Amino acid sequence: MPVQRGGPARSARGQRLVECCARLSASRSFEIAIIVVILANGVVLGLETYPDLGPAGTALHALEWGFRTIFVVEIVIRLLAYGRRPQDFFRHGWNVFDFLVIAAIFLPGLHGDSALLRVVRVLRMIRLVRFSPGLRMIVSALWRSLPGIGGFFALAVVTLYVYGMAGWLIFGEVYPEEYGDIGRSLLTLFVLLSLETLPDLIEQGMEVSPWTVLYYGSFVVITVNLLLNILVAVFVNSMEEARRLEMTEGLAPGYDSDGDGTPDEVDRIAISQRLDDLRTLIVELERELRIDRDDGRLRRTGKD
Repeated sequence: MPVQRGGPARSARGQRLVECCARLSASRSFEIAIIVVILANGVVLGLETYPDLGPAGTALHALEWGFRTIFVVEIVIRLLAYGRRPQDFFRHGWNVFDFLVIAAIFLPGLHGDSALLRVVRVLRMIRLVRFSPGLRMIVSALWRSLPGIGGFFALAVVTLYVYGMAGWLIFGEVYPEEYGDIGRSLLTLFVLLSLETLPDLIEQGMEVSPWTVLYYGSFVVITVNLLLNILVAVFVNSMEEARRLEMTEGLAPGYDSDGDGTPDEVDRIAISQRLDDLRTLIVELERELRIDRDDGRLRRTGKD
């Protein structure tokens, strides 16, 4: 049988390439370089909004192709860092977003100076989020708060509709521009959420009905205060969950690495909650031990 030569050598070179790409993609200098390129790309996008650039337009166009090349090389390096399992690259949401944003500019319909191409280029700026843990936490919290925000939105729509109908019944004939129909009523109440028009509405409403103060007062209390506080509470709870996941990210990588049937995301939240419970228990034990030591000292002092 013929002996295959060069196989181990090629394998060793490939392994060295994978290790080099892994070290490069994980290095802080690599991230800083990409951040600088993204910021420079944003500056170029801003400059392109000015008309009559003249010769500078050609230079900006050349810079755009340079940015494209750098971003493609970045994605290739990060893909090669996964070695024989490049599919693992797409297990992370930010990696998928980066790949789609970079690959979209090579679609056949995205050439020239189309509006869609500009949108894709602007989306590159969002890639800055992946390099900042704080921004990632905020975005993750926003994503996790969507179910709660959906319930809040439904409650807010029902509340605005009820108050809109009440406003139409009370003020519809006198103030048709503000409450002539349900659409105008909802628009007036939506603007009222900023509280800027509240004094004027109360002043003109008192000429129609003494119930004006109760109408607008209850609206402000229920919508502006209660509902917005509920929204803030939903977002704060999502922020806490995102913080837990960020803190325990390295404890359980992957989707279900332990094979227990529970997603690792849930495992990380449970681990973080147990750690918090343990910290609370340790604080209580320290407090009790400190009290016991103080009592013992007092007893010894009394005997003396």
